[in-house]
Amino acid sequence: MKESCRYEMSQFSGRNRRLLYEWQQLEKQLEGRHDVTCKVIRQNTAGMPTAYLISYQLKSICGVTDMEHFGQPGTQNLPIFATGFKMRIDLPDGYPSIDAQPAFRFLTHDENGNPIPHPWHPNIRYFGDFAGRVCINMVDTYTDLAWGVQRVAQYLRYDLYHAISEPPFPEDLKVASWVIRQGEPNEWIYFDQTNDDIPS
Repeated sequence: MKESCRYEMSQFSGRNRRLLYEWQQLEKQLEGRHDVTCKVIRQNTAGMPTAYLISYQLKSICGVTDMEHFGQPGTQNLPIFATGFKMRIDLPDGYPSIDAQPAFRFLTHDENGNPIPHPWHPNIRYFGDFAGRVCINMVDTYTDLAWGVQRVAQYLRYDLYHAISEPPFPEDLKVASWVIRQGEPNEWIYFDQTNDDIPS
């Protein structure tokens, strides 16, 4: 039984009604899937989720080789792959107002502070203090959490990305540069989800 089924929409109004709707839509979209799952990790006093942990059991790029020479002429930075990424979604107090957008962020460290793989994608911050932050949308395109979770799955599969340095601009310019200069020309970003081979 879905967790959200314990609640009736008629019990709630306003923000809590929207939070229940989001929860139900997420559970409906992910029902029966093993490649993408969600877990509620924080709830408000009414029992409505205000934070989720999304687990993606998808193969994706988690970095590149020869980082000490990254971007230098003649250097080939081959993609490194991983399977199993974790993204946290936090809903601010004002959500779903337009100035209180949900925060999508991949975990870059485990509970003990040890680094864990996170996606190498132009629309996900890889370097710096904001590593893991996901650029999920342009203004006025956000619909609901289920849409956002599916969009990120498209990012991981490289079915969707924006690497050109023009609006809405990539989240990570270094990764975007790699995609344009190496990933696309060598077809490294067109990898098979069922094939675990790493290009050589």
